[in-house]
Amino acid sequence: MKQALYFDCGTGISGDMTVAALLDLGADKDALQRMLDSLPLEGVRTQIRRVNKAGLDVCDFSVILPEENHDHDMEYLYGHEHGHSHEHHHDHDHDHEHGHSHDHEHSHDHGHEHHHHGHRGLPEILDILGKADMTPAARAMAETIFRILAEAEAKAHGVSLEEVHFHEVGAADSIVDIAAAAVCFDSLGVRECIIPALCEGTGSVRCQHGVLSVPVPAVLNIVQAHGLPLTITAQRGELVTPTGAAIAAAFRTSGQLPERFRVLKTGTGAGKRAYERPSLLRVMLIEADDGADDSLTLLETNVDDCTGEALGFVMEQLLNAGARDVFYTPIYMKKNRPAYLLSVLCTEDSRTAMERLIFANTTTIGIRRMSVARTTLSRRSGKVETSFGEIDVKYYDAPDGARVTPEYESVAAICRATGRSWQSVTEQLRTELHKP
Repeated sequence: MKQALYFDCGTGISGDMTVAALLDLGADKDALQRMLDSLPLEGVRTQIRRVNKAGLDVCDFSVILPEENHDHDMEYLYGHEHGHSHEHHHDHDHDHEHGHSHDHEHSHDHGHEHHHHGHRGLPEILDILGKADMTPAARAMAETIFRILAEAEAKAHGVSLEEVHFHEVGAADSIVDIAAAAVCFDSLGVRECIIPALCEGTGSVRCQHGVLSVPVPAVLNIVQAHGLPLTITAQRGELVTPTGAAIAAAFRTSGQLPERFRVLKTGTGAGKRAYERPSLLRVMLIEADDGADDSLTLLETNVDDCTGEALGFVMEQLLNAGARDVFYTPIYMKKNRPAYLLSVLCTEDSRTAMERLIFANTTTIGIRRMSVARTTLSRRSGKVETSFGEIDVKYYDAPDGARVTPEYESVAAICRATGRSWQSVTEQLRTELHKP
């Protein structure tokens, strides 16, 4: 059995909605707290609470700034012609439907570096993320999200990546939203993320660039570059923010739900904007039966003029983007030149994004592709108490009976903490795990 996160974006997606939904699903609040306290942003506070939206008890995550921010101001965004419920709350502390909470409130002050919130370049933002207390995987995810945003903004404004200076997306609230989303996603420990489509509205929205049509250019650039399916609904308004689209592009590993699955947990995050339909993002932890035939796409290309550093980098990029596996095979090409065969296993709906990474980061001019069938064992993740403490394990249903193996990160953590060798730790764990 394989677990995955399923993002139901039927009423849109934004940064704060993502953080709230993942917290509601069970993301590590302590890890989030440590990261928030370490961010070098002056005067920025955050709040986590329960709110009632459309009669549902859901989680709300707010970033409270020391200066005015129009992101949730419906009057500013749409004016009187917009067909929404006219409840215009200008304070991030208020829910746009009911404005009352069943409190679990956490306010955090981040008093370090002072910077004008409206103008930050990508290097400055990456420097801020580099100072935050988060795991390497969470930091890499946050950096990926901002690079996706930077590329979209650069294309929209016709400038280079180095010349991009973020406005809304570079403001302190979006830095917090993106870093928080990355930490929450990482803490759940589920790497498969299914997002079938993003549902967007119609009409226009006001931003610092003026009045723009929905979807705004940055969102269109992101969905185009990363192959995200888009559904336009009858709702007037911006349901998908650039931050939300970038998070979806970074998290998503598949767009296809399994035919049958069990829902293990559900988290729901509240949006701040007041539309006719409530803004809610649902994220489900699902478990699908993989004990059957399925198929993947195999991408292959021969490379004979790339450095080892370049090949190592592209492997890292492909795996971070959701490739199921990436490997190199030494080969000889024409004129007896030593070379490598790059092989990438991925889902069909992520193929375009994978090909784009290969073309961008290697010297190849052509990629072969084919559909490959595979047979997998039914498997699931779990936790087991051992003499070293609780560890993560994988269970496999093999023809000769059930198997259990310790996860790499658990073994590595024990080796680092005890100074013992990998062999001695794994041998002891295998003995304990296979006791009758």
